[in-house]
Amino acid sequence: MIIAVDGPAASGKGTIARALATHYRLPYLDTGLLYRAVAANVTRHELDPAIEADAVAACDFDESLLADPVLRDDEMGKCASIVSAHPLVRAALLHRQRRFANQPGGAVLDGRDIGTVIAPDADAKLFVKATPTIRARRRHAELRERGGQVSMDKVLADIRARDQRDSMRSSAPLVAANDAALLDTSFLSIEAAVKRAVELVDRQVRLKAERTQ
Repeated sequence: MIIAVDGPAASGKGTIARALATHYRLPYLDTGLLYRAVAANVTRHELDPAIEADAVAACDFDESLLADPVLRDDEMGKCASIVSAHPLVRAALLHRQRRFANQPGGAVLDGRDIGTVIAPDADAKLFVKATPTIRARRRHAELRERGGQVSMDKVLADIRARDQRDSMRSSAPLVAANDAALLDTSFLSIEAAVKRAVELVDRQVRLKAERTQ
């Protein structure tokens, strides 16, 4: 069973995807970490994330880099959003993601183009969203817990700028797949959001099984 979870930054898609992986006992991949790993390579080698050739040169990284805590930094997230807009970067990471999705038994992947590009034939697809203001509050709270001093206004501006980059890029833009179930987490607790996600996945899997009988 392949489950695709897409959505913008701080929508809750990562939390939901991890919970689904636990619930269905499936391996999980946060595909955003791949782009953050590219961003980390760009930064370490003093390359320019806005230059496609530089970003592509940073795509060759060891799997161990995905466990580096530096990838979770907010600045790395901003850089990842820049490098992920390059078509050749997305092409370079495509096979790695599809290989993970198509492993025996299936998997759960979250990102921004899982249901549209990486696993268009996934058994279940969710598009997780929330209002920009609520997502900014969540991200601001996370940053404060890590000792960050950035203002709420700055976080909201960054969220909106990232949404625009992700939605307007020419290669694999952030968009809900036509057959994805929408899950708005704006006013849901984590427990309620996960419960609803499981219900939506179960329903999609059941309907797909009925169609193939």
